[in-house]
Amino acid sequence: MTDLDHDRLTPEVRIASPNWRRWRRVIVSVGLGIGMIGLLWFGIDQLTYLRKVNPPGNPLAADVFRVVEGSDVGSLALDLETAGFIVDSSVFERYVGEKGGLEITPGYYTMRPRDHLGNLLRVLRTPPNETYFKMTFPEGFTVDQIAERVAGEMRSVDVEDFVTDAGLKGTASVVRSKYQPDTISSLEGLLFPDTYLISGDSTSAQILRDMISLMERVGRQEGLDDGDLGRSPYDVLIIASMIEREAKLDDDRDLIARVIYNRLEAGMPLEIDATLYYRQDPALPFADLKAIDSPYNTYLYLGLPPTPIANPGRKSIAAALDPAPNPSAGDPLCAQITEVDRCRYLYYVLADEDGRHVFAATLDQHLANVQAAIAAGVL
Repeated sequence: MTDLDHDRLTPEVRIASPNWRRWRRVIVSVGLGIGMIGLLWFGIDQLTYLRKVNPPGNPLAADVFRVVEGSDVGSLALDLETAGFIVDSSVFERYVGEKGGLEITPGYYTMRPRDHLGNLLRVLRTPPNETYFKMTFPEGFTVDQIAERVAGEMRSVDVEDFVTDAGLKGTASVVRSKYQPDTISSLEGLLFPDTYLISGDSTSAQILRDMISLMERVGRQEGLDDGDLGRSPYDVLIIASMIEREAKLDDDRDLIARVIYNRLEAGMPLEIDATLYYRQDPALPFADLKAIDSPYNTYLYLGLPPTPIANPGRKSIAAALDPAPNPSAGDPLCAQITEVDRCRYLYYVLADEDGRHVFAATLDQHLANVQAAIAAGVL
């Protein structure tokens, strides 16, 4: 190095160079720190977002949420948060935007609170008229039981409204069956028990209409419209409803039907235990039920009860239309009856824990069967 070169490197330059390197390192470190903080903040924000999209823990039991007329995504999000279905309305709005938006349809939606937002959005994208509930109403269900099941599944249908629409509150039913006499307001016994796919926006009137329609179709198939027994289709359905509530085994249905017809013909009270329980407190002792002065008390009043006591299935309707024959002349039940043509099934009682009944032609036979049932512990 020449003297000239050495002179050009002033003391100030030689002192500043190491400081600049230190400041550069500081600036780089600060930049990296800011970047790390940004990444950390983004990570925390993303984690918080994802935890609100899919809240920890299991979703709660399904419940019904109503989307009101005029809702937009913002108001819908606030309503969902208020009702406890989501944890953050702003997260819902952001999620909906990221997933292509939402066309809002007013109505009732069944969803699980605190479920993944993707599941909630999928439900909300399916309008109620395209949502179906699969509901089974067993043979022997009453209108009250049907109402409870419908309301328990849909929540948009009120139990009291359903029962009122079915005519059990004194006013006429909102829809009518062709088997329903003009003087009868109730649809009890006129709704066919089966499995139905019910639209999410169905009203009680629509559900009742579908059940009536199926009962009428089954009635045509079974010959209910033919009137071969000399009784109206409605009377046959009353009898079928009692068979449905009394019979535990299919083999007993036509025999119970025969007992009912024989007692009606003989002018005897039917004494059907199941009629005592209709729309009464099932916890009441049997003796108290027998003492209630009700038109459904077939111990007190002759003839059929005023309406069916349940909604019968196909087998009970078939039994009511085709009761079993009476015992033949050689049947042991007829041994003590001098007029063989008067040997008829008039009594039955529970015989075992499987629900089988035993039948009798005389009161003495019946009393003996009752004592055997008591001894067996089934009464």
